Amino acid sequence: MEAAGCARWLLIGVSLLPAIGAAAAAPDIRQLIERAEQEGFTDPEAQNRDARAALDALRQTPNADQEIRTRLILCEYDSERDLHAADDQAQRVLALLSQAHDAGLRAGVLTCQGETRETAGDNVEALRLFALAVGAATTTHNDARLADALYSRGYLLGLQGEYAAGLVDLRRAQGVDDRLGRQYDALSCRDSIATLYSRMGDYGEAARLYSEVLRMQREGGMVREQAVTLHNLARTYEDSRQWALADASFGQALDLAHKLKYLRVEAYALRGLAAVKVARHDTAGALSQLAHAAAVQRDTPDARLGAQINLEKGRALHLAGRLFESAVVLQQARGVFKSAQSASELVAADSELARVEAEMGEWRAAYADETEAARQQEELLSHHLDQRFAILKVEYDTAAQEQENRALLRENNATTIALAQSRRVRQLQGVVIGLGVALGAVLIWLVILNRSRARRMGSLAMTDELTKSPNRRAVLARLSELLKGPEPGPCAILIMDIDFFKRVNDQHGHAAGDEVLKLVAEAVRNVTRPPAFFGRLGGEEFLIVLPDADIFAARRFAEALRQAVADINTRSVIPGHAGVTTSVGFTVSTPGADDLGNMLARADTALYAAKRSGRNCVRIEPAPDGLHHDAPGPGALEETVVLEIPVDTGRNNH
Repeated sequence: MEAAGCARWLLIGVSLLPAIGAAAAAPDIRQLIERAEQEGFTDPEAQNRDARAALDALRQTPNADQEIRTRLILCEYDSERDLHAADDQAQRVLALLSQAHDAGLRAGVLTCQGETRETAGDNVEALRLFALAVGAATTTHNDARLADALYSRGYLLGLQGEYAAGLVDLRRAQGVDDRLGRQYDALSCRDSIATLYSRMGDYGEAARLYSEVLRMQREGGMVREQAVTLHNLARTYEDSRQWALADASFGQALDLAHKLKYLRVEAYALRGLAAVKVARHDTAGALSQLAHAAAVQRDTPDARLGAQINLEKGRALHLAGRLFESAVVLQQARGVFKSAQSASELVAADSELARVEAEMGEWRAAYADETEAARQQEELLSHHLDQRFAILKVEYDTAAQEQENRALLRENNATTIALAQSRRVRQLQGVVIGLGVALGAVLIWLVILNRSRARRMGSLAMTDELTKSPNRRAVLARLSELLKGPEPGPCAILIMDIDFFKRVNDQHGHAAGDEVLKLVAEAVRNVTRPPAFFGRLGGEEFLIVLPDADIFAARRFAEALRQAVADINTRSVIPGHAGVTTSVGFTVSTPGADDLGNMLARADTALYAAKRSGRNCVRIEPAPDGLHHDAPGPGALEETVVLEIPVDTGRNNH
């Protein structure tokens, strides 16, 4: 009997072994949720499978917080594919919130609801929901949800042209993600910051940031994010009319999206490839590509994507001479862009529609649409200029804060080290005086060494690496101090921009462009004598500050500067090159009334006037009335007077 009983229990144990092994091998619910959250950056379909597996497991062992996290993952997934399903997930989360222990999860559902509204084209409501999500996450001290909400709001603000506010949100989100160790999320923030620069027209900086992000995404295996970044990089090439690069990048994005079954990016990439074909007048190829894009887009709820496809289709039909069909799809696209408050795309749709209507003989409609497009373009340009300087202020303030934080950190570390060393000295002082003296000498040497290093690092932080000139941070800091002085006098500033510099890079390579920049910086250095000072703002722009200079002295200096650049012999670095010219915009301060932003805005407006006047010239943005009561009349400013300054006769001129 005993032997039979043992045998029976042995058989039962053997029969349970597969079940026990399966239970041990199956991941628990928390692991499934965490894995699904990370798979959003690599493989959306795997994310969907794991999230639904977690939901099935939660039916057996309910947990409100875990179910909410799971449904938020599914809400994010569905928001790009099925808005009804995404809304259903959001409503289920709202019903569960009263049972949750983590009050910050409310911010997650608000963010998800905002993303569904954005996808549907209702950006006003989306922005309201994102703002509520930021508030909810802040109140509950949920940093992860705060970073998500800030990211979504910053991206949408950038889409609507509020670049400065968008940059602030995106950088805050990146800072929180970095602090939490969420490296994938931080990379997404950097990708969106690049998109913001691209929308501002700073295509070079955007392409540089995208390439850097793409490298890190490849290293991290973020396949899904690579597809998104490749599309964004391609869009930057498209906007800057670099068609070959755009075609290659759109093609890579399409291949990755197709492998992942990521329909939204696949449709975006197809639209981009069609845009390249339109630019190359391949209307048949473009219409075929757009038909494919529209078929894929029907399985996604992205209203703005549909409008972008229609805008490109309208252009292709226009090229093909199918004017009536072109007008219909352009009007459809315009309606969506208007609802989404996408100003730049609305201008493009109105302008294209006006051209089509003109060819159809509908002159009144064409005139109305072209007038509206011109009005919107003017508003967009003005807003763009305001945002550019707002961005400059944000970057300046951010750099200053970072520098201050580093200084405080160094000071704190130095204090901590000094205190520790002091304690050790006191402990050893009673044992051996000689050792204490030696230790004191070492400490003095370390302080001297640290100060020397700090001075060297400070100098490097304020110097442009390429031209060895003061960088933007250095020259703006000096200008700000000058304007805020106790008894500031008149001060002139000039913004100088090298004409057609992009051609140098495109035709001769960036290495040649760098050498030209060095020659220009040297020319500026040669004509700028103390107390005047200058620095490189970035790209091909330089800022020159003339303390105690009136409008006439500034004009003479600007003309001398323009001539000095025109005299540069660039053949030493580019054989056979004809040389470069520059456009200069300047303004003069109102003592005690102007600040950094006002001065830069006026000088930049003058620079744009010089560009519009044909380049290789000087233009002024006048200071407010009352600055120069004793100055000669306006006619005196039209003279071109060369400033008498020392000239280096050793330079080879053209």
